Amino acid sequence: MSQTPALSLYFHIPFCTQKCDYCHFYVLPDKDPFKQQLMAGLQLEWQRLKPLMKGYQIVSIYFGGGTPSVLGVEAIAKILSWIEDSCDLLHSAEITLEANPENISLPLIKGYANAGVNRISLGIQTFDPQLLKILHRSHTAEKALKAVDEIASAGIKNISIDLMYDIPHQTLEQWQHTLDLAVQLPITHLSFYNLTIEPYTKFYKKKQALEQVVPDGETSLKMLTQGIQHLEAYGLKRYEISAFAKGDKQSQHNLGYWTARPFFGLGPSAFSYWEGSRYRNIAHLGKYLAFLQKGDSPVDFHEKLDDEAHLRELLAVELRLMQGVDLGYFQKRHGQLSPSIQAVMQRLTQEGFLKQDMHCFCLSEQGKNFYDSVASELISESC
Repeated sequence: MSQTPALSLYFHIPFCTQKCDYCHFYVLPDKDPFKQQLMAGLQLEWQRLKPLMKGYQIVSIYFGGGTPSVLGVEAIAKILSWIEDSCDLLHSAEITLEANPENISLPLIKGYANAGVNRISLGIQTFDPQLLKILHRSHTAEKALKAVDEIASAGIKNISIDLMYDIPHQTLEQWQHTLDLAVQLPITHLSFYNLTIEPYTKFYKKKQALEQVVPDGETSLKMLTQGIQHLEAYGLKRYEISAFAKGDKQSQHNLGYWTARPFFGLGPSAFSYWEGSRYRNIAHLGKYLAFLQKGDSPVDFHEKLDDEAHLRELLAVELRLMQGVDLGYFQKRHGQLSPSIQAVMQRLTQEGFLKQDMHCFCLSEQGKNFYDSVASELISESC
């Protein structure tokens, strides 16, 4: 008997009370008229995509943004009711809602838990007051600590937090202080990543000045190592380049991204991956809604790589996982690796970036520290 194929859903909720200086995502002010437009668009897009989901089982739903928690319990409950009424939703599906500490209250989280949300991803970034100001975050360290406790008190036990290093003026001592506080919290998952200064952000306008005060390469590597060692010592096991989990609490939604599970992204600027193609909705709420009201697709970017390039990308992304890639299973799902891809894998192994155990390849310690270079070699190597 064949297994029902799995599918994930992502909803982009683009509202924020303010936009952080480093943020490069499509976000809008938290205003009721915008929320009404978004809900109208999401309902039309849902009706448009629903027939494609027949025969699939939805294993994860992710409300990202923006700050999805500001949309309101009633709206999130309505979206989940659309899904439950018309799709095969796995009873154990992971349903994640992103939130910021300043928006958290015990009644609000209880409302989301009653609506069906069973996982919260909280954007903390740092517990240092000076660094929070540099990042232009709205919450205090005290509010972040309280928010995690309120989420747990509301009955949601699957809690993830985000932390950041390589912040301008950040020291090893400040990073250690944040790590010390994080491991004392009732969390099941943690992601940490280094700050990158992206185009079209406030930070990018002062990039030259900021680059003079971010931690240097040696300090950055120490922060990475310090973070990994400290989190693992407290039972948060690294299972992906930037993600750590207790027990079996790996992010099921993100595991789908790394293992090429198909997913639909709904909302302005949301990406989808379907039948080997990647596409994105237009990053403009008004135009997104207008297209859907006319019965047209809101997609403004579509890409289908050739077989060789697609395999290279899938391989590079799956190598983010610490367990590595079983080439036998990988090729069964995606197709045979060409001699040129195999040659790159062997070269990266000889150079010490990959380790091979029978048919399984995974990143070495050196490969984990230089994953971006490994991925670049795999994706861009000439055929």
